[in-house]
Amino acid sequence: MPVPISHLRRRDLLAAFAATPALAAQPRYQPVFAGQAYVWSQHFGRRGQKLEEHFDEVLGSFQRAGYSTLELVGASFFAPEFAERTAGLLRKYKLKVPVVYQGGEMHTEAGAEKTIAAALDLVRRVRKATGLLEALSFNANPLPQRARKSDEQLKIQAAAINRLAAELKRENAYVMLHQHAPEMAENAREWRHVLANTDPGTVKICLDTHWVLRGGEDVMTHVREATSRLASLHLRNSRNGIWIEEFADGDIDYREIAAHLRAHQYRGYLVVELAYDKETEITAPLESSLRRSLDYARRVFA
Repeated sequence: MPVPISHLRRRDLLAAFAATPALAAQPRYQPVFAGQAYVWSQHFGRRGQKLEEHFDEVLGSFQRAGYSTLELVGASFFAPEFAERTAGLLRKYKLKVPVVYQGGEMHTEAGAEKTIAAALDLVRRVRKATGLLEALSFNANPLPQRARKSDEQLKIQAAAINRLAAELKRENAYVMLHQHAPEMAENAREWRHVLANTDPGTVKICLDTHWVLRGGEDVMTHVREATSRLASLHLRNSRNGIWIEEFADGDIDYREIAAHLRAHQYRGYLVVELAYDKETEITAPLESSLRRSLDYARRVFA
């Protein structure tokens, strides 16, 4: 006589599910919510203070605001003199940092060599301090005054990004290519060149949605173009073009983005990255804004 399902123990059901490859292998929408600490550098900068003097306050605020996963700027939190202190605070607040952010010159051979070496050094330092690192969110430096990179410089840059990705793969990590507004100029000439000339198997995408908008491009167009390589989105919004103090309804329709990600079974990072313009109206403590931002992200993208 068959045993009623209600009598089966949970572990038996899980074992039966795992033993059925066709079921267990089904992809499903499962984004990972995270926070980025960049806004804290602006917060303390306005007070004439240094970010590194307040690491405890910064990381504690994320924990109290409900975050368990962060992306941190490597040059700040994991500079050689701060890496162990940061790692201790992450343990104190039970926070994970699977991604660190770094930029660097990639459009010249000499610059690229220095940038790749620095990136590898950072990845190894973070791994040694924390025991965890999955990915490097990387932004190739623009030219001064947002000058136009030549075709040859773009060729060198794409090849250098491929080399960085290959080196990171040997470290059991991967690169997520990030962008700001300069890459969006001329119908996203630089950004689309990178996408067309880098290895989709090793170079993933961290799309900063609001910098797409500020670069004069349509956000959904770039979300769609990057979908197959999309590993992270940086989330921020504005009203009338001015960044708002928390992640909330505004100029970008994030519900449309969320519907697209659900339809494509997205499993990457959704990173709340607040930032201030000079005109941003600040009405609440930053920790409170971080908490409300995470709540909003979960409602929209859940």
